Amino acid sequence: MVIPIYTYRQYQKRQSTSSIGDYSNEREQVLKIIEEVRSKGDTALKKYTLQFDQADLDQLKVGAEEQKKAASSVSEELIEAIKGAKKNITRFHSHQLENSWWDNGPGWIAGQRYLPLQSVGAYIPGGTAAYPSSVLMTVIPAKVAGVKNVYLCTPPGSDGKINPVTLAAAAEAGASAVYKIGGAQAVAALAYGTESVPAVQKIVGPGNIYVTLAKKEVFGRVGIDMLAGPSEIVIVADEYADPAYLAADLLSQAEHDPLSRSILITPDQDLAQQVVNYLEEQIMTLPRKKIAEQSLQEQGAIIIVSGLDEAWSAVNEIAPEHLELQLENAWPCLDYIDSAGAVFIGPYSPESLGDYWAGSNHVLPTAGAARYASALGVSDFIKRSHVLCYTSEALNQSASQIAALARAEGLEAHARAVLLRRRKNEPQG
Repeated sequence: MVIPIYTYRQYQKRQSTSSIGDYSNEREQVLKIIEEVRSKGDTALKKYTLQFDQADLDQLKVGAEEQKKAASSVSEELIEAIKGAKKNITRFHSHQLENSWWDNGPGWIAGQRYLPLQSVGAYIPGGTAAYPSSVLMTVIPAKVAGVKNVYLCTPPGSDGKINPVTLAAAAEAGASAVYKIGGAQAVAALAYGTESVPAVQKIVGPGNIYVTLAKKEVFGRVGIDMLAGPSEIVIVADEYADPAYLAADLLSQAEHDPLSRSILITPDQDLAQQVVNYLEEQIMTLPRKKIAEQSLQEQGAIIIVSGLDEAWSAVNEIAPEHLELQLENAWPCLDYIDSAGAVFIGPYSPESLGDYWAGSNHVLPTAGAARYASALGVSDFIKRSHVLCYTSEALNQSASQIAALARAEGLEAHARAVLLRRRKNEPQG
């Protein structure tokens, strides 16, 4: 069978016995790369680009001439698609902007200022592939937030060039510069800076295990968006769903990577069997057939539940990156979902819609992180500063209470810092 079928209890047992690698060997390699980039800068970057990407580079930064040639080589149809996606992503993320606010009373003002980060690094997978959608999804929210400089890193092909579609998307999105660097070395360069690559305040964007481990190591030196794992989709469907659509959507996730998870949850066993039949049919003509097959067999599942109540328990336990609701009456079901990166409602809202076009972000929490994390958005590129201003009269009114709290914590100097001001400003008899 192309995908295993379980009851909910069987699936829970399978997950509890699944082994997770500790990635100790990969972490050791990452630490070595980070330290060499810190100490040797561009020399280390060029060395690792030759070693991992088979590209011998003179310059790490994409030049104006290469950028111009790339733009002219991309079809007009694709440029229009990039522009359309940019428009939708910009509109969606513009709704996320927050305003500074101020509150006040007799003798005091308190408030909060929202300030954009000054510089951000966006990592985009590359090499032989192009991911213009990831360029748009990482750069545009930063620009909407007001970030001045967004530097993009992506690995080159063995010819030393970046895919023209990636460069066209970078230009359209407003990236400040593009660098031909991939892997852990790109993360290290963005975190610490080199002769060519500016150090940034935050690093965002998806990548492989080496990129993820590198982001984990440099966190604290810089901010990061999340520690992303393999992509995943969960579909909840009832007897009214089209099994051909369900199979197509499961395959759209499975073709990403052998570790991608594609899961269908349904109370209808007949529907489950129909989906299996369509999977077997549709996968035969898929260009990435081997990857999709491995993904479905090793990571995928059809979970047969007793009813939708059990389905919501499963969804919230899995906390999927993508959740599709293909149900007769899906909208009320949102009230039962508390953990999902993005939700797609109805038969004509496939995950691909969010990946490329509708405007919502496709950089989403994975591996259960949707229990506490959110999609990439404008808030990831903004800092909040609290502001206070009291007059002497207002401080005097609160001094005793502040001192009492400080002394309760054993911090006498805190108390005195307030009481000293009260004594100095008391009327002299």
